[in-house]
Amino acid sequence: MFNVMYRWRVHPGKEAAFEQAWREITVRIREERGGLGSRLHRCADGSFVGYAQWPDRETWAASQALPFPPNEASTVMRDAIASSDAPLELTPIADLLS
Repeated sequence: MFNVMYRWRVHPGKEAAFEQAWREITVRIREERGGLGSRLHRCADGSFVGYAQWPDRETWAASQALPFPPNEASTVMRDAIASSDAPLELTPIADLLS
């Protein structure tokens, strides 16, 4: 298992559009690129954090190397993002989630 955490700050008023675009893109990544899915969280400061799971780092890296074909969801998401942090690559060492 391999995980990646993303953090975005979204332009005010574009939160709902960002969330919908994130859903569409996440489904495509799961269906087309081998991702295992993701969770989207809202932080107290208003930013968003996404936590994505992959079977391994190699599958994630291969997906990252491919261009994402432009579509409405990717355009909406890109336009909604004011800034983002670099992805955090995470290798689980203990898992106590049920």
